[in-house]
Amino acid sequence: MLPSEFQSGQKTAKKACAILVGKKAGFVVPTARQKANLLVAFAKAGKVVYGRAFDIVKVSGSVDLDDLADVEKNLKSLVVMEIKSTRKKVKADFGGFFFGLSGAEVLVAQSLKKQFRFAFVNTTTGEHMELTLAEMFAKAKGIYSTWSISF
Repeated sequence: MLPSEFQSGQKTAKKACAILVGKKAGFVVPTARQKANLLVAFAKAGKVVYGRAFDIVKVSGSVDLDDLADVEKNLKSLVVMEIKSTRKKVKADFGGFFFGLSGAEVLVAQSLKKQFRFAFVNTTTGEHMELTLAEMFAKAKGIYSTWSISF
């Protein structure tokens, strides 16, 4: 059985995905096959992407994520995004929001540059904010390193 805070964190993340998709702004939660196509297309373009380092894709225009050739052809129309969600009361600009980043998320953000964004989603208000890695670090008021260890 998972700890209740982990379960509620996953529930918040799923709700955040639904909020973004519901905005009808090109957000797509990729299937396993679509994620694989994205990983292959970015790798062929010399970009490092880890499947667990993103949750959602923002598509500009028409791209068939199930078709690897179409993904490769339209790669510049895609932005992969990692969602950082909260149900807590935070400012509209997400001031006071405290969250973690994985090494994989940072590496992928550095590799993809403007084709990777963090989507900050308040699941209580439905507000969201998109930032690149550089924009996020510029906005940060503090950065605290930590080690996560699993046995």
